[in-house]
Amino acid sequence: MKGSEILNIVETSGVFETPANNGNYSARKSALSKDDFLKLLITELKFQNPLEPLESKEYIAQLATFSTLEQLQNLNQQVSTMSAISLIGKNVKASSEGGYVSGVVKGVSFAQGELKLIVGDEERLISLKDVFEIS
Repeated sequence: MKGSEILNIVETSGVFETPANNGNYSARKSALSKDDFLKLLITELKFQNPLEPLESKEYIAQLATFSTLEQLQNLNQQVSTMSAISLIGKNVKASSEGGYVSGVVKGVSFAQGELKLIVGDEERLISLKDVFEIS
C-alpha cells in the first residue's frame, strides 16, 4: 500500500476530522500531534499487505520518530513554562476577549491543561500566547 493510499484511509477514518474543522483543510492545525502520529502508525500497520509486511527497519525508524516527536513536545512545554515563570513581577500587556489587559504578572497557573499567567490586581488568567508587550 502506498503512502497516499494510507493517508486517504486515515483521513476518512477520522484522524484529521475534528468537530472544530469539519473536514476543512484550511482550518486544520499545521502540525500533527503525537496522538495523530501514533494513529497514522497504527493505521499503516492495520492496512499493510500481509504478503509484504512492514520491514523491521522501517518500523523502528517510525518508532524513533515518534519518540523524538514526544521529547520535542516535552521540551517545548518546559521552555514555555520557564518563559512564563520568568515573567513573574514584570508588567505585561495582552489581548483578551474584552479588549486588552495590562498589569504585573503575579504568578503562573495551569488552568484547563494550558499554561496561563495571573495578571493584575483582578488576577485574570491570560494565555502566554496572548502577551504582546513586556516591560
